[in-house]
This record gives sequence, structure tokens and C-alpha cells, in this order.
Amino acid sequence: MHQLKDLMSQDVKVISPDMTIGDAAQTMRDGDFGMLPVGEHDRMIGAISDRDIAIRAVAEGKGPGTKVREIMSEGICWAYDDDTVDHAAKLMSEKQIRRLPVVNHDKRLVGIVALGDFAVDSAEIRPAAEALAKISEPS
Repeated sequence: MHQLKDLMSQDVKVISPDMTIGDAAQTMRDGDFGMLPVGEHDRMIGAISDRDIAIRAVAEGKGPGTKVREIMSEGICWAYDDDTVDHAAKLMSEKQIRRLPVVNHDKRLVGIVALGDFAVDSAEIRPAAEALAKISEPS
């Protein structure tokens, strides 16, 4: 059974809630990230996605100087690095999220897993992939 640490990306960046969404968007572009965890005082307090910027900022007429904390999703869903792929897939399906931060047991951010990461194996991951397919369907 695969654990998240077997397929997560370790290339993950945490941004400040006081960063502007313009800077956040540039960080996403430069790192090819679709979501960034938001941290304050060594704790994850939320996340901001490319979709959050489009829907909660641009579509609402907010400019690139808007602070991340104004549009981020508060509270953050995460999994442990030794959780199974199946557990993460179920969590992502329930919460309707495409990217999931991964922490170690000291609650330190160690990686991120995205929907596409589940396409790495065949039989073992198929049930998880089928569950996740529902996330991508229009509601």
C-alpha cells in the first residue's frame, strides 16, 4: 500500500497571509503551483489557490495589491506523510479539493499531493482515482 510520502511533491512553499495576491500569483506561476499553503507564526492557517484568486479576487474587482488573508480559504485540510493514498483520495473527494498539504507527525509541512499524483500506479490506486474523478466533474 503506497503512503503519501511515496508520491507527494516535496517542492512546496508556504506564503504569508500579508503577501499580496499579485505576489502569490507570481509565486504560483514561477513554481508551477496551483495552491499555496498560508502560514503564520509557524502554523498553517489556510490556503490560497489559483481558483481563489480568480473567483474571490479578480471576479470581485479586487486588485493585485489585495492581501492573501482577504481571499484565502481558512482552515486547511491536510494528511500525514504515512497516510495511505486511499485515505488521502477519500479526504480529497469528501472535501472537493485537488491539492492536499502533507505533514509529518511533528505537524511540519513536508510536501503536497495533487490529483495528478494518483495516476502513478494501476490496480492499487484505481479505487482512489475513481473516487477522485468525481471532483473533476462539474457540480
